[in-house]
Amino acid sequence: MELSDLKPKNKLKSRKRVGRGGKRGTYSGRGMKGQKSRAGTHKFTPVIRELIKKYPKLKGYRNRAVQSYAIVNLADIEKSFADNEIVSPKTLSDHGLVRKIKGRLPKVKILAGGNLTKKLKFENCQISKSAETKVKK
Repeated sequence: MELSDLKPKNKLKSRKRVGRGGKRGTYSGRGMKGQKSRAGTHKFTPVIRELIKKYPKLKGYRNRAVQSYAIVNLADIEKSFADNEIVSPKTLSDHGLVRKIKGRLPKVKILAGGNLTKKLKFENCQISKSAETKVKK
């Protein structure tokens, strides 16, 4: 008897053929059949790609300066200001008609909503044409 003649008492269990890649057994986490289970052929376009393609491709569109105006109507100015007062961004914020944006007073535009009966002076404010005619009256 030689060493090459020795055989185990029990038969060897047939080895399970394991899918390639990963440590998960036969299908290696790829499921059974289909495009995704095959090697090298599963090329789906990601769903998010269509969303990304829709975004604007303008040069520097993220950094575009945004003009923010605080809008005030003549009716609000009529309620909170007395005769011969000066209307400016600072006085508007003091009266609570305009808020500061990031610690700064915003540019103010005055619109023609309502009527104005008092005489007021406007400084550092943009005025719409229709509001200007009402103020001059």
